[in-house]
Order: sequence, then structure tokens, then C-alpha cells
Amino acid sequence: MDMRRLVGLNFAKLRKDKGFTQERFAETSGFTQQYVSDLERGRRNPTVVTLFHLASALGVTPADLVAEIDPSETDLHLKT
Repeated sequence: MDMRRLVGLNFAKLRKDKGFTQERFAETSGFTQQYVSDLERGRRNPTVVTLFHLASALGVTPADLVAEIDPSETDLHLKT
């Protein structure tokens, strides 16, 4: 799987698990809603520093954003 897509899927799942909408995450993190949307769609290529800031805002580790996911979960991420 493309790394940008993987980060986007993991980020979207973690964001939703934490109860954030894209808009609320943007308000609390300093990232724009457009950036969050592009990230989740695999259209951004975040730097390691950005991964750190995203993870910190979610209360997870940067490794959580790049962790491999079960391919059967890919469709679940897209539907939620």
C-alpha cells in the first residue's frame, strides 16, 4: 500500500476513535481542515515533524500513523 494512503487511513481511524471531526481536529491542532482532508485522502506527504505533531494532537505515537493495517480493514476505514 502507498505510504501516503496508509498514513491517511490510520490518521482517519485514530481521529474518529478519539471523537474528533475533521473540523474540530483542525481547530485544536492548528492544522487546516483542508490539510486534514487531503491527508486522509492520501494527497499529502507529511514530514516526520508533521507526523510527530499530528500524533501528539491525537495522543498517539508517530508509529501509530505508519503502522501496517489489516487489508480487510481498508474498506472499514473508508465507510466510517
